[in-house]
Amino acid sequence: MELHSLISVTAANEPDTYLAEVDITDIHGQRYAVEYVSRDGDEFGLAPVVRAAIGQWIADGKPVLPYVEPPAPPAPDRVTARQFKLQLLADGILDQVEGWIATQSQAVQIAYANSGTFVRDEPMMQAGFAALGFTPEQIDAFFTAADRL
Repeated sequence: MELHSLISVTAANEPDTYLAEVDITDIHGQRYAVEYVSRDGDEFGLAPVVRAAIGQWIADGKPVLPYVEPPAPPAPDRVTARQFKLQLLADGILDQVEGWIATQSQAVQIAYANSGTFVRDEPMMQAGFAALGFTPEQIDAFFTAADRL
């Protein structure tokens, strides 16, 4: 294994840890660029060599890019009927929703009672959330929580 060059260095979300883009040759003789996590005290493989190169990079005044929190995953676009109804119960709005459903058309009542999946951007679903006064952020939070059940 050989380190040919250090391409960039980025701070990680752990103290004294870096994400380095490196140009290496691996144990099979293949050369390529790869992201390498460098932690203080790691003595395995190329770790000491990469760590020394990072130290020199910093000493030379080259930029260490700041850590950027990855974006949150998008809220799910659908959940099962079980997840949906258990989340209504967990949020304390099951009775309120079922009361609203009872005032709706027979098509809405059938869809609520018999759907295996609840899709967030379906018109009936949007009407229900609007009737409850949910914001888009609250709908995201609802589907995210339901997806974990």
